[in-house]
Amino acid sequence: MIDALGYFIYNVFVFIWPMMLLYFLARLSWFLWNHYSEQSSISSINWVLLEIMPPREVLRSPRAMELFFTNALFHSKVWFSLEIASIDGQVRFYVRTPNKLKEFLETNMYAQYPQAQIKVVDDYTFSVDKISEESDWNLWGCEFVLEKDNAYPIKTYVDFDLDKNLKEEQKIDPISPVIEFLGSLQKGEQLWLQIVLRPSKDKWIDDSKKTLESIMEPYAEKKAPDFLSTLAEGITNKTMKLGFEVGIRVCYVAKKEFWRNGVIKNIGLLFKQYSNPFLNSFKTVNTTEIDSSLPFAGKSILGLKNRMLNEYRHRELFSPPLREKIPIFWPISIFIPTWIHSNPFILNVEEIATLFHFPGQILKVPTLERVESKEAAPPTNLPI
Repeated sequence: MIDALGYFIYNVFVFIWPMMLLYFLARLSWFLWNHYSEQSSISSINWVLLEIMPPREVLRSPRAMELFFTNALFHSKVWFSLEIASIDGQVRFYVRTPNKLKEFLETNMYAQYPQAQIKVVDDYTFSVDKISEESDWNLWGCEFVLEKDNAYPIKTYVDFDLDKNLKEEQKIDPISPVIEFLGSLQKGEQLWLQIVLRPSKDKWIDDSKKTLESIMEPYAEKKAPDFLSTLAEGITNKTMKLGFEVGIRVCYVAKKEFWRNGVIKNIGLLFKQYSNPFLNSFKTVNTTEIDSSLPFAGKSILGLKNRMLNEYRHRELFSPPLREKIPIFWPISIFIPTWIHSNPFILNVEEIATLFHFPGQILKVPTLERVESKEAAPPTNLPI
């Protein structure tokens, strides 16, 4: 018996263990090669940042922006970034895109907003240095994710009746509080809002249908509560439109002498108007905070701030660095500034247009720059 056991152990170490090691090394090599190929492909993309100045008179509903997303952004496998930034209180709209798609995006934007003005600009995020004890800048950031499953929609512009032909004074635009807040910033302060997105595969639609079926199953033989009809309608309507994988970041950046903690408190309330108690809402995750009483907290906090700055600057979401792909659970996390990398969630084009569109005339924010001339027209040489 002992000889048989010894023979088995001998075979494990002499034959089986080398094969297991070889298999592990082969899988690791394949993983590293795929990561290298992905990063190499991404590094070859020439990105441009487009500033879009809204028309003086925005008479169209957010449906126009929804059509822009459908026509201009859904055809490609690459990702884009929709951004609203306040620089010293001046509010600006941006779209970051691969340069090869620049003219195509411009054509589709002018199709919906002929009086808009589009220009290539320098990346505003590079005006901020690395966050350190010696630098002039400070930063606080967070990410927003959905409270519930992807199947549940947020409150959209349709729920605010902006799809109807209302008079300007009757309109309640959910983006107004966001623009007002951004416009309230003062000299030396910046606030950046970023929506990174790419077209989603159809699997989320099937998952949403399964979610709805599981919710309604207990009521197959009895009357369902009234609120379930609202829920079923919301989930069904969400799956009727194109979906995008989405990630949202917000950064408050300011010179240290102009820093205001009150701004941070308001960021958490930035998307409250999109909440629906029966459906979905947003919550903050991955804030650049840890308990300051912990050992090494100072360096860890600086690490979190610079990581947020770099991920915002590189519009990071779909191509995480190698450290994000290899899960390492540190027993004492305070030594390594890290957080869980957020997974993208699903919003359809109606929801995205609710979060990112040009406000109408009812919003009188002097720091929101608009095109002055009504005579402006899109260039005639744009490709069709």
